[in-house]
Amino acid sequence: MDFSNQIILVTGASRGIGRAIARQFAEKGGRVAIHYNTNAQAAEETLASLAGIGHLTVQSDLADAAAVQRMVETVIMQMGGLHVLVNNAAIYEYHEIAKVSYDQWQTSWMNTLQANLIGAANTMYLAAQHMIAHGGGRIINISSRGAFRGEPDAPAYAASKAGLNAMGQSLAKALGGHNIFITTVAPGWVETDMAAATLAGPEGDAIRAQSPLGRVATPDDVAYTVLFLASAGAEFLTGTIVDVNGASYLRM
Repeated sequence: MDFSNQIILVTGASRGIGRAIARQFAEKGGRVAIHYNTNAQAAEETLASLAGIGHLTVQSDLADAAAVQRMVETVIMQMGGLHVLVNNAAIYEYHEIAKVSYDQWQTSWMNTLQANLIGAANTMYLAAQHMIAHGGGRIINISSRGAFRGEPDAPAYAASKAGLNAMGQSLAKALGGHNIFITTVAPGWVETDMAAATLAGPEGDAIRAQSPLGRVATPDDVAYTVLFLASAGAEFLTGTIVDVNGASYLRM
C-alpha cells in the first residue's frame, strides 16, 4: 500500500483508532489532516508522532454544519486537495431508557445523531463535491458492531451507526459512477483510552472471551483494515461493511 501524494482527512484523530489510522497512512507516504474537536494537545501529540512531513491539525465541532464546511475547505486549501476521507469521530453517551428523564433522553439523541451521523453526512457531502470535480476518491466510515447487535445502554449510538452503514451503502451506489468508493468498518471492542477502564475492570475478561482470539482489537487492527479499503485494487469492495471484531459477533 502506497499513499504517496495522497491527502487524507481523518476525523477524531487525536487519539485511539483515529490516531492509529493517521499514523499508518503517514507511514505509507500519505499527508494527513488530523481533525479534533476539543483536545488540541492530543491532536498535536498525534501530529508529532507522524512519519513524513506536510501534515496538519484542524479543529471542528462536527455537530456544527458551518464548522464542518470550514474544516473541509481548510484541508483542501492548505493541503492542496483531498483524496481520502475517514469518518471516525463519534461520541457515546449513556441514556438507559428506564433510568433517564425525558429531557436527558432527547438531549442524548440530539447530541449523538448530530455528531455521529449528521456530522459525518455533511463531511461526506463536502468531500464528495471535491472528489467529483477531481476524478474520484475514497471514503471509509467507522461504524460499530453495535449497529447490528444493539447498544441497550446507548441506543442512539447504535442507531447512529446503523444510519452510517445505510448512508455509506446508499452513497456507494450514488457516487460509484464518479470513481468515489465508499466502504465501512465495523469494530467491536477496541483497546483505546475510552475503553481502558472497562477492559481493566471486572467485565474485562468476559469481554475478551467474546472472541475466540481471547482479546479485543487494537487500534492498529482497525487501521490496517481502513488502509486496505483505501488502497488501489479495493475498488470493487465499494458498499461493503467489514466486521473487525475477532468473531465476537457474527451476522448473516
